[in-house]
Amino acid sequence: MNNLLQYELESEEDVMALPDWRLQRAFCELRHKQKIEGNTTSEQSWRMKERMKTVSVALVMCLNIGVDPPDILKTQPCAKLECWIDPATLAPPRALEQIGAALQKQYERWQPRARYKQSLDPTVEEVKRLCISLRRNAKDERVLFHYNGHGVPKPTVNGEIWAFNRSYTQYIPLSIYDLQQWMGAPSIYVYDCSCAGQIIESFNEMAAQHEREYELTLANARNQNNQLYNVNQLSPPMYKHCIQLAACAADQILPMNPDLPADLFTSCLTTPIKVALRWFITQNSKKLLPGVTLDILEKIPGQLTDRRTMLGELNWIFTAITDTIAWNVLPHDLFQRLFRQDLLVASLFRNFLLSDRIMRSYNCTPVSSPRLPPTYHHPMWKAWDLAVDLCLSQLPDIFEEDKQVQYRHSSFFSEQLTAFQVWLTLRSRDNNIPEQLPIVLQVLLSQVHRLRALDLLGRFLDLGPWAVHLALSVGIFPYVLKLLQSSARELRPLLVFIWAKILAVDISCQTDLVRESGHKYFLNVLADPFVPSEHRTMAAFVMACIVHNHQAGQEAAMQGSLIAICLEQLNDPNPLLRKWLAICLGLTWNNFETARWCGVRDIAHEKIIPLLSDPVPEVRTAAVYALGTFINSANERTDHANTIDHSIGITLINTVATDGSPLVRRELIVSLQWLVFWFENQFIAVAYQAMEEEKVKDGSRLSPFNQF
Repeated sequence: MNNLLQYELESEEDVMALPDWRLQRAFCELRHKQKIEGNTTSEQSWRMKERMKTVSVALVMCLNIGVDPPDILKTQPCAKLECWIDPATLAPPRALEQIGAALQKQYERWQPRARYKQSLDPTVEEVKRLCISLRRNAKDERVLFHYNGHGVPKPTVNGEIWAFNRSYTQYIPLSIYDLQQWMGAPSIYVYDCSCAGQIIESFNEMAAQHEREYELTLANARNQNNQLYNVNQLSPPMYKHCIQLAACAADQILPMNPDLPADLFTSCLTTPIKVALRWFITQNSKKLLPGVTLDILEKIPGQLTDRRTMLGELNWIFTAITDTIAWNVLPHDLFQRLFRQDLLVASLFRNFLLSDRIMRSYNCTPVSSPRLPPTYHHPMWKAWDLAVDLCLSQLPDIFEEDKQVQYRHSSFFSEQLTAFQVWLTLRSRDNNIPEQLPIVLQVLLSQVHRLRALDLLGRFLDLGPWAVHLALSVGIFPYVLKLLQSSARELRPLLVFIWAKILAVDISCQTDLVRESGHKYFLNVLADPFVPSEHRTMAAFVMACIVHNHQAGQEAAMQGSLIAICLEQLNDPNPLLRKWLAICLGLTWNNFETARWCGVRDIAHEKIIPLLSDPVPEVRTAAVYALGTFINSANERTDHANTIDHSIGITLINTVATDGSPLVRRELIVSLQWLVFWFENQFIAVAYQAMEEEKVKDGSRLSPFNQF
């Protein structure tokens, strides 16, 4: 057996040593083997059709401090904190003012530029004036209506919530039907009261009633002598598209546990980290270190906006986890609407996922419209619990003066990137989408993780157009666009690769790149001789996409000296780079005469002509294309322009008319059509003269005198 194996190996070596193996092979490139398919275009659904922002916020607080509502029997002791303020420690009017100011401050953290108006223990007329005023100022933007009904009766099945009379001696019903008209659309409503789900049910019924009345009005207007001018003045009600968040279901009472704030739902929506940490300690008090108590939470170092601190990093992790849960659970269109359209709405819904988890533990089920599937049991909450546990376990040592222990950053993001890397490695065995993709988005702007995150993102985008669409739908575009402002050289290969993949799938991104001056990044990469040729090739491809049928891109590229940069590298040893440089030049001056004359000054046509003899057929084809668009770009036919185009045409015919590649010959026909177009009369005259000469020759051959 060994002798036989040795004989086989020697035979294989002998075969490989034959001179035939060193012969040049033909028809073995990918273009000869792969099926040729046209470029398929699909509608890009990742972009929001309309961006929106919440510009006005109405804070309606019906607390009536010191007086319990008649239809709710409170326990003793009972939950009493409102916006983390104990009303019993202040005079009722002063407490109401401080609670209103605290709620506004909590909302301002999520939307600091909105216009806030408080309505404290209001009458129905005051609520009406407030809503109409905010809608008038907001115009077509979104308005938020926050309703705290802890001091009034529960909502009614007739579609009413409650306010007060002027002397605070009676509860006055406020119709949801009227509230819809005052608030208009688009709007978002937050209901923090017992039986809040009843408001959503009534709201939807009233929205349907508005639509029925609109249809009836429309029908009556058409029947009255076809006076359609009245119909055109009517706008259809859009109340059913309003967003609503309710603290509990229609048959549930808010929790009264004295260890909880009375406005637990509002606290979850506006101060999620504080609530989440308190709830974690309460639920796991027997498992934590002795020094980790509720009192220590107020001493956690850092700011929510500073990711380098414990508090800021926990907030960052929370955002990543809630975004991930939503992206994995919600339908694509609903995720885009709730988590990508409006910053305040996105923040409230992230925090709403937390409220769903926390309030269910107290027998309350938060309700929303549009309704979300249950998320309280999602496995990513375990990752949140672990991150919180690891952070809180450091607090006793951090606060101990003798040890002087520094905060150790969480390994959450590193572990999630590793999970994403494992998914990429084993993707052939798993057809599911990677749940960690929103977390990759979160760390793209982190200096600690961004290099690894960009590398993994590039590997993911390389899986195909479906991966690019998935990444864009999760919201990765503004992050990779902002990274183009970075001067870090180590990011260049990754960013160029990522943008090449994005533009190959969705060329409409060219507009964003030019608007944000992102094209300058790729010009710098292309012009850097120390950058490897493969990366310069991708930069050339990106620039070709930017100038493709986009005049603003052509102007920006020309101002950035793209033509000169490309011409300097036409002799590069890399044939792929030579090809894309020629294509990029052709697209830059295509139907753009200013760029053509810029090329004339740099004798671009003379520098491209040597590529017509390139050994690689794709390079020759790209050169023919570039010369063809060069001819097509001269709108004013001067003698100088005619001379140049005539010279190019003669060179093309003499050089590639008999080229062995059908691709080159087909592109030659396309390029020569422009000469025929510009000099149509001359071609007709020449053709007519040739026809006349043929007739003369045919006539002389048929003459009887030629027989002798």
